[in-house]
Amino acid sequence: MLVHHDIHHLPAFRQAVITVGSFDGVHLGHSRLIRQVIKLAGHVRGESVVITFDPHPRNVLDPQDGQIPLLTTLSEKIRLIEQAGIDHLVVVPFTLEFSQISADEYIERFLVAHFHPRYIVLGFNHRFGTNRAGDIRFLRWKGPQYGYEVSEVYGIDIQSETVSSTLIRKALIQGDIEKANAFLGHPYLLSGQVIQGEQIGRTLGFPTANIRINTGAKLIPPDGIYAAYGWWQGTSFEAMLYIGRKPTLEKNMDRVIEVHLLDFNEQIYGEQLTVEIVKFIREDTQFPDREALQNQIRMDRKLIRIALEDAFAAKKRVPFQGEQIAAVILNYNGINHLKHYLPDVLKACETAGVTCHIIDNGSTDDSVSYIQKNHPGIHIIRLDENLGFAAGYNHGLVHIEAEYYFLINSDVSFDASVFPALLRTMQEDNEIAVCQPKILSDQHRDQFEYAGAAGGWIDFLGYPFCRGRVLNVTEVDNGQYDQKSEIFWASGAAFFIRSQQFHQFGGFDPQFFAHLEEIDLCWRLKRAGFKIVCDPSVRVYHLGGGTLSYDSPKKVYLNFRNSLVALAKNERPLDVLWKVPTRILLDYVACILFLVQGKLPHILSVFRAHIDFILTLPLSILKRRYHQNEIRKYRIRQKPNMQGVFNGSIIWDFYLNQRKSFKDIVK
Repeated sequence: MLVHHDIHHLPAFRQAVITVGSFDGVHLGHSRLIRQVIKLAGHVRGESVVITFDPHPRNVLDPQDGQIPLLTTLSEKIRLIEQAGIDHLVVVPFTLEFSQISADEYIERFLVAHFHPRYIVLGFNHRFGTNRAGDIRFLRWKGPQYGYEVSEVYGIDIQSETVSSTLIRKALIQGDIEKANAFLGHPYLLSGQVIQGEQIGRTLGFPTANIRINTGAKLIPPDGIYAAYGWWQGTSFEAMLYIGRKPTLEKNMDRVIEVHLLDFNEQIYGEQLTVEIVKFIREDTQFPDREALQNQIRMDRKLIRIALEDAFAAKKRVPFQGEQIAAVILNYNGINHLKHYLPDVLKACETAGVTCHIIDNGSTDDSVSYIQKNHPGIHIIRLDENLGFAAGYNHGLVHIEAEYYFLINSDVSFDASVFPALLRTMQEDNEIAVCQPKILSDQHRDQFEYAGAAGGWIDFLGYPFCRGRVLNVTEVDNGQYDQKSEIFWASGAAFFIRSQQFHQFGGFDPQFFAHLEEIDLCWRLKRAGFKIVCDPSVRVYHLGGGTLSYDSPKKVYLNFRNSLVALAKNERPLDVLWKVPTRILLDYVACILFLVQGKLPHILSVFRAHIDFILTLPLSILKRRYHQNEIRKYRIRQKPNMQGVFNGSIIWDFYLNQRKSFKDIVK
């Protein structure tokens, strides 16, 4: 991370995604803002920028009220923001003169002139300008004039309290370090220079490092003994932290901060030491003599080791600080589907405690007004135009903060059991990136549905098929695929994915528009070593063909074109050279079948698909290179995961060997 202290000599940021604030404490609410900045920066291939102020604005605007106790010094704030993964931190001197600029000037002369933002990410209660006149609505209203968009991020509630720096200060003053840490999302920090003290701890057998805090405004927790970690030169050590006046040893002594690093024997005078406070152990107490104090310190050390072991184990269990699961429906002119299916989906979400979001893809019907009137609790993300399935989800999901996305079509129904089952499957194995339930036909509920069935496979030429559906033949569900199984691709009709992997791997490829984009994404994830799984213990019922009929010429065009694009982007380079021509040849064989069936528009769709594939081949090659960089960066193993690839031809088996079911083909 680059830190900039001179606002008049900033670099020319590329597609800057910015957020602005004091960020005192860099707590969970701030972390949510920062994650959104990083996510949007990845989305637009830009740079993430955090803008903060020093000194704290309240200490400039209300000096008569005394210094506000700071949760972080500037150096601590820099450390925490760098750990979050930001590209640039800009530290702006906050002055009375700066505080007097109007909301208009703040946008034009400060944000736009210095940062030229592509996105501005702010909290729901952010205010700016003289008398705090500017707000999110005003900033959004000015967006078209200056070419930026605004992303609003809501606060995080823990036990009915919204996380804030004020509440954290209150918890620390009251000595509730565990509550403060829970709101911070990390241990409270004390950092400073190690100075020479009275060396009394050494005579007791517990040498300590005395820390001098660099600013008097730093909030120091109440006197007592704390379990902590000490960080010195990038290495962490278990530590006993003492804050107090040493009542057993000295009278009227100044308050001190001393750290005993366990299993440590180095002279570190003059060096910087950062302490992470984990747990309060006991209050500071006066003992009758030194021997009693020594015995208590030995007991403290045992308690601190236990506390740190418990904290380490609990850290592994800390849940994602935000929504765990977000159910997301992409809608385009789907008011009829929404009226029929949305009530059941919302019931399932409410029962499972899952928030439902709708991304509206520039609908021209009454979809949005219907949702607002009949289901006002749904969070609607409105896009200006129909960007297709792929880009629609990409643009919408950057505004949704959740650990897992459950992408569902507007024509599906299911019950609440889907959420815990799929979540459990994902949590059992961190290598699983995507999971899907069993997908059955809503019209024939004993039969698999075309789009996904019990999980997708591909053959050696990249032709997709499913457990329960081969080409255009779907099977009756007799429990033949009820075992949980690793597959090659999951259906976009009910697509449960870790948000981290979705964004790391660039989401869906917009070039696909509305068909096979989930196969392309799964293929990239498989190339990085991840697993794709079907959990058939739960069911989703899908109408299918809600947006495009399975037999429409446009669907045929997208099917043939996108299948070739996916092959060219993901197959090994030498194999592409012979597999693509082979696929094109087989496509013309399919045209003969269309001719026999009298489907002349389908033949034209195949020709058009081939022409578009050839014209866009340079783009596909560029994307292949770009995605290869993502795969190298985020892969979990060197070799691709090829589970779910059939090393034969489904075309050969289906037409010549008359094998019409998955079990007949894959034995």
